[in-house]
Amino acid sequence: MLLKIQETADFLRAKIPSEPKTAIILGTGLGNLVTQITDKTEIPYEIIPNFPVSTVEGHSGKLIIGKLGNVDVLAMQGRFHYYEGYDMKAVTFPVRVMKALGIETLLVSNASGGVNPDFEIGDLMIITDHINLFPEHPLRGKNFSELGPRFPDMSEAYSKELIAKAKRIAAENNIRVVEGVYVGTTGPTFETPAEYRYFRNIGADAVGMSTVPEVIVANHAGIKCFGISIVTDLGVPGKIIEVTHEEVQEIGNSVQPLMTLIMKELINQ
Repeated sequence: MLLKIQETADFLRAKIPSEPKTAIILGTGLGNLVTQITDKTEIPYEIIPNFPVSTVEGHSGKLIIGKLGNVDVLAMQGRFHYYEGYDMKAVTFPVRVMKALGIETLLVSNASGGVNPDFEIGDLMIITDHINLFPEHPLRGKNFSELGPRFPDMSEAYSKELIAKAKRIAAENNIRVVEGVYVGTTGPTFETPAEYRYFRNIGADAVGMSTVPEVIVANHAGIKCFGISIVTDLGVPGKIIEVTHEEVQEIGNSVQPLMTLIMKELINQ
């Protein structure tokens, strides 16, 4: 594993004109943030050694290096999911490579189903914590001390400092944001009404099929994390309707300019 990480990092380092300290992982319907990135170098996943290839519609599968505002960034346009058949080592491999490239801060975004009755479709939820319901833990197996400690602390998986800054940015720009706990599940089915009730009962505000593995590995590697979720449907009694992946993408696209503003300002502070 260490050799694969180094091989991939060496390949990318030779193609990257800068040394970004900030990385972004963009999820379903949220990939257009990259239109804000200037001086771009784009690298398709399929030519990157040891990288998986995204198979999900709305995840275009490119690594993009450039500037967001005045800051050098590395962005994943499209991520990898456990439900695609990858094991957790593959899902989180890009985060390992980010660390090898010198990334210090990771911003992640996703689409989610809201289970908090106070939420509305299109809300931006700043993730304050998560609940891991994936059946495979990304740190299971032999621990390499070069990558991080055997038993990493997760008491502040999402940086309180970054959360406070994002809330201030949202307030200054009159953007409605909510805060909450994100529960990560395998998918690919959307949840049943009983599952929505269960997630709410165990303390979740939103549910999705990503983010948690990447944030666990980033914390293991000592990378500071910030997460934001677009609430694209509601798992609240009386508000549950049949939803499609296309509808999730459409809602993500409709509010992503607001998320883009928050992300861009957060990175440039």
